[in-house]
Amino acid sequence: MVQGQQHNYVSLQQSLSSVKVKHGGNKVGPEPQRIFGSPLDIVTKDTTHQSVPLVVQHTVEYLEEFGLNHKGLFRISGSAAKIRALRLKYDQGEEVDLVKEGDINSVASLLKVFLNQLPTAVFPEKLCTDISAIFEANKNCTVEQTRCLKRLLNSLPEAHSHLACFLIRFLAKVAAKSDVNQMTLENLAIVFGPTLFRQRICFTPR
Repeated sequence: MVQGQQHNYVSLQQSLSSVKVKHGGNKVGPEPQRIFGSPLDIVTKDTTHQSVPLVVQHTVEYLEEFGLNHKGLFRISGSAAKIRALRLKYDQGEEVDLVKEGDINSVASLLKVFLNQLPTAVFPEKLCTDISAIFEANKNCTVEQTRCLKRLLNSLPEAHSHLACFLIRFLAKVAAKSDVNQMTLENLAIVFGPTLFRQRICFTPR
């Protein structure tokens, strides 16, 4: 009788173990790569046929279509709730429809949040130091400053170089509409300078 009970207990234990394994197996899967706060080269690798992170591509495309004529673009904060919800969906690898789920200010803020949370700035600290040194050493020679600056920019890591070019082209389009959106090159520099560089670059006037 005891042996029969032990046999039944062992069988029940094995059955429960089997159920647990099956239950866990339904939930186990590769975790989506977190987009916000991850290194640029990692999140860029996860994109398909794109040289910039998906969230950057999406937000820039949205803003080019709907935001270029928006007064105060990038200077007016978006809805914290919308930004949080959109960020979560990107981090979880879900499809995002910015037209339905966002608005101009929230999408602009989402782009800035992504750039701010990169572990290494688009223009890394070492590059900023070298740029300052070049302008200091060549105060009276704009040609040499330009030549050295191009060489330094060409030394950027590939993912950083692609993103920098992508953003510069976009911000030039924003500045081209500054008579409407009030975002001149100077205003864009105030907004994006600390985000893209994170280290102050001092230029000594000639």
